[in-house]
Parts: sequence; C-alpha cells; structure tokens
Amino acid sequence: MKVLVLGSGGREHALIWKISQSSKVNKIYCVPGNGGIKELAEIPILNPNDNIEVLSFVKENNIDLTIVGPEAYLVNGIVDILEDAGYKVFGPRKNASIFEESKIFTKEFLIKYNIPTGDYAKFNSSQSALQYLESYSNFPVVIKADGLAGGKGVIICKTKLDAQNAVKDIMVSHKFGKAGQNIIIEEFLIGNEISILTFVDGKTMIPMVLAKDYKKIGNGETGLNTGGMGCISPNPNVTVDMETVCQNEILDPIMNGLISEKMDFRGVLFIGIIYTKKGPKVLEFNVRFGDPETQVILPRLKNDITDVFLAVINRDLKNIKLNWYENSVCTIVLASDGYPENYKKGNEINGLNNCKSIVFHAGTKSENDKIFTNGGRVLNITAEGDNHKEAIKNAYSVIENIHFEGMYFRNDIGK
Repeated sequence: MKVLVLGSGGREHALIWKISQSSKVNKIYCVPGNGGIKELAEIPILNPNDNIEVLSFVKENNIDLTIVGPEAYLVNGIVDILEDAGYKVFGPRKNASIFEESKIFTKEFLIKYNIPTGDYAKFNSSQSALQYLESYSNFPVVIKADGLAGGKGVIICKTKLDAQNAVKDIMVSHKFGKAGQNIIIEEFLIGNEISILTFVDGKTMIPMVLAKDYKKIGNGETGLNTGGMGCISPNPNVTVDMETVCQNEILDPIMNGLISEKMDFRGVLFIGIIYTKKGPKVLEFNVRFGDPETQVILPRLKNDITDVFLAVINRDLKNIKLNWYENSVCTIVLASDGYPENYKKGNEINGLNNCKSIVFHAGTKSENDKIFTNGGRVLNITAEGDNHKEAIKNAYSVIENIHFEGMYFRNDIGK
C-alpha cells in the first residue's frame, strides 16, 4: 500500500513513524515534510495547499491512502477533492471541519445539544466587544479568535486592561489575520484539563487513551499560549469515574449531535475538556490529531494504525477494538528562543545521532546531511517508561545530548 501524509510537524512525523510499522505499507510520501521525516518517507516537490496539485500526485502515483495532518488543509477542502475523485483519505470533509474553523459554530453546537461548556458572548466588532468588557467584572476572562490561529488564538486575561488589549490585538491589529474578524469572550474555568482524542466514522466514536498537554510557554503553566510544550500519557489527574462521566455527559451527546445534524464526520475529533467542581465542560474541538498529544498516544497503540484509518473511512469502526500498551510516555518540546512570537531559524542542531529515544522532528530542515532549525517548536523528545516518573526521567536525559543555539524547553513537564 502506498500512503501519502500531508503535513510537516511532530504530529506528522509520529504518524509516519507509526504507519511505517505496518506490514501493509511499502511506500510512504510526505508533503511538505521536515528534516526528520525524510528518514522514513520520500518528500516530493509538491504544494500541499494546492488541492488540484495534490490530486494529480495521488492519481499519478496510485496512492492508496492519504492522511491529512494540519487543520488548514482540512478547512481548505482537500478531503472533499480526493474523496469525490474516488480516493481513500483520512480526515473530515470541509463542512465537518467547521468545528475547528469556527469556535462560535462549536459553541452553538454544544449549547444546542446540551453539552456542558462555559458561558460566552460572541462579537463581530471591536467596538461591541470593548463595550461589553466595560461592564464585565468576572476576571480572569478568556478571549478567543474565531478561526485558525495555529493553536495560539486563545488569550487568558487577568484584568480588564489585559482583555481590552487582547481585543485590540485580535480585531484591530489583526494579530491572527482573518481569525480576528469575530471573537468569543468566555468565562474562565478552573479544573483539570483533559485531552480526549477520538476516532469517529460518522456512526461510532471510540476514544483513545488520555493525555495531558502543557500549553503555556513557561514553567508552572505561565506566560503565553503555545501549540504545546510537552505532554504525558496517561493523564495522571483523571480517574475511571471521571472518564465515565465524560463519556456519558460529553462524548455520547456529541456523537448524537453529529448524527442529528447529518454531519458525516469521519476522522479524529479532539475534545478539549476541563473538569470543574461542577463536572466536565468542553473548552474546544479540534478536527485532527493533537500536537503534541499524538506523540505520546501513538507509541502506546498496539493496533496497525492503517487498519483503524480504513475502518474510519469505510464507516466500519464498530468492528475495531483499540489495544494499548500499559506503559507511560512523555514528550518534551525543544523550541527556538522567542517562540511563540519572534524566533530565529537556521541554527544547526547537534547531538541527534547520540539519542537513544524517539525524536520526532517538528520545525527542522535538512541540508547537506545536516539538520537545522526551521520553526518555533523544533523537536519532540519522546521516551517511554514503566511509569510516569521513569518516562519523564528518560525524556529529560536525552535532552542533555542535544544542542542548538537558542534552544529552550520547560523543565517541569509531567512533574
């Protein structure tokens, strides 16, 4: 089987790493790829944002299965183009991808189907948002850009002034581009955050093992939001009873809502939840594998992942039983100094040949048999262990061998 993966991050490297273990796969392509992915997949010259160009490549190379990583390609409708042409592709179609494209749409879906979520108000102008904040007193508050912002469009504001500045940054200065045309002002919720990734085939939803993501740039969950600075699995803060409540109050109603809306959602639905004193509430949806959650979940999966992908595509997920290793996995993100704002690219990375653990590349490029930084989140150091303590220790011990100018990482992941 020939497989094409679209994407260039640590998530895609992890997916390709897992796909390469399948006896059914004899060729993997990846576009646009990165410096580490090239060790497992061929990287053709191809524009992944051009749906027609991707379709032509799939036709000419007899691709049996395409997996779409980033949300931007899903929102761009690549699944529709390939599927309508008769090709197998893993990921939701454009109409179902609206759950990530629009936080307002997601909120309205949650309210419609009585799925617990935080109180919110929506705005299409900075003037109306700022006017609303004048009489708002329940700080902290959360400001969300209604669109794709690379995982950075959520700002927690401690004071009214912080909130006013966030509104101006998003809606006036257009910090997140078109994502700032509309915003949500949402109540700040306190509790344990839970990332639940689920496989969905339009009729059936199966959750994967749980993970805990660390979003903030600084130790102790301080500073700016990022795409994720580290992750552990399983989630140590979640009990079996909590999982059962989440299933009954959130997952089952979501699946019923998708069916009621006649939304043929096939792919991964990522459900961000916060478990408050009043129970679980949904923070957000993503319509693809999480990053860096994928990097800690896939090493625990026993199944041939291509079997799962095809079951989702063929609406046959009910006949799949996911099997998991009982170990713990930790991933630590090595980032460029200045991320998630301004950072330098092009620094040579040394020490990768000495790594005894899994290193998933994210923002890297390969030139003349050397690896250089090419993004904000550069590498994902991933290690396994019999328990959390061992996995965390193993991951941090690997970092001692790696160096690039401006290398930054949190030293409290999983601790």
